[in-house]
Amino acid sequence: MCIGVPGRICQIICETSARAEVCGVTRDVDLTLVGCRDASGGSRLGQWVLIHVGFAMSVIDEQQALDTLAALNSMREVEPDVDALLYGEERPDALR
Repeated sequence: MCIGVPGRICQIICETSARAEVCGVTRDVDLTLVGCRDASGGSRLGQWVLIHVGFAMSVIDEQQALDTLAALNSMREVEPDVDALLYGEERPDALR
């Protein structure tokens, strides 16, 4: 099963690279598929994207992002691998 994780772009590094915050953890994200600017030329900074294996696959709105994060968090008790998707190796100690 493939799962995309919502992240908010917190830093644009270059035209094809950014950093996104996912559950308090900052990750490098490739923007090749969505670009660093939206259709009107505005920066993707602050926008939510769906991330899969380090690539921003699509831009999503905040409500979609929050709903998806809530669904993933609710799965944590029955599917321990969800923690790795949300927090990676850098999971905050308070959540371990």
